[in-house]
Amino acid sequence: MQLQPVLLLLSFPGCVSIQGPESVRGLEGGSVTVQCHYTPGWETYKKWWCRGAYWKSCGILVQTEGSEQEVKRDHVSIRDNQRQHLLTVTMKGVRQSDTDTYWCGISKPGPDLGAPIKVTIDTGVLSTQASLQSRTTTSGHAGTSSGSYIRHHYILLVFLKVPILLLLVAAVLWLKGSQQRPSI
Repeated sequence: MQLQPVLLLLSFPGCVSIQGPESVRGLEGGSVTVQCHYTPGWETYKKWWCRGAYWKSCGILVQTEGSEQEVKRDHVSIRDNQRQHLLTVTMKGVRQSDTDTYWCGISKPGPDLGAPIKVTIDTGVLSTQASLQSRTTTSGHAGTSSGSYIRHHYILLVFLKVPILLLLVAAVLWLKGSQQRPSI
């Protein structure tokens, strides 16, 4: 039995290599912090933050050097906590013109890995509800991953990973049972 196709299926979308919040909000003149989580194995790769709605035309604003050292460029800083697999980007002195789609990404051979984040900068005073939402979406805990990612991962888990795992366990038990034939 070949496990390579099964392992390939288990690494398809739903097992995203880097994931951030779906969106964050901030106040003009303030700062916005976004935290993106990535899976183990990407620690020493360069991480980047870019701006642009389309992946191919996204312009990199700041990039790590593959280490944990913070890198600053203009009003944006980026830091990679390799032990916690956490990329933190902070934009200071944000303006309403900073409202756009941004990407957390990992540079690698072949196509890079990335996760889109919608950043919205509001002018004036936010309502209490919007302010609370802003604090929640930028907190960077695992619960800030987009709802669609959680939904897709759950669907993948229930309809693909669990049945494949059960088939593998059944195959192992069947093979083990066929090798231990009782002698009369």
